[in-house]
Amino acid sequence: QVQLVESGGGLVQAGGSLRLSCAASGRTSSIYIMGWFRQAPGKEREFVARITWSTGSTYSGDSVKGRFTISRDNAKNTVYLQMNSLKPEDTAVYYCAVNSRGSSRYDYWGQGTQVTVSS
Repeated sequence: QVQLVESGGGLVQAGGSLRLSCAASGRTSSIYIMGWFRQAPGKEREFVARITWSTGSTYSGDSVKGRFTISRDNAKNTVYLQMNSLKPEDTAVYYCAVNSRGSSRYDYWGQGTQVTVSS
């Protein structure tokens, strides 16, 4: 199994920045892709960004392209989400997740961290 712990959430004004971290432990050798998702109250969970663990290849959702950047530190088994030019509509609980090798879905999830952007 893989355990995930997110950190770095908080309250920020519109236009500001935050960096989220997600530290993985356990069977980290099984990680194929790590992703960030978010869920706002009353809304469905939304894909934010993902990174392929071995190659560093990234992909971001349209709503965050040009503002958010996903990166990883393999030595620390940690993935980051740098969020710039934050908007009130970015307010949500942010979750990191792992897609294990051989799996067709994200099968491990963190507990989430709250990001609140004030106008």
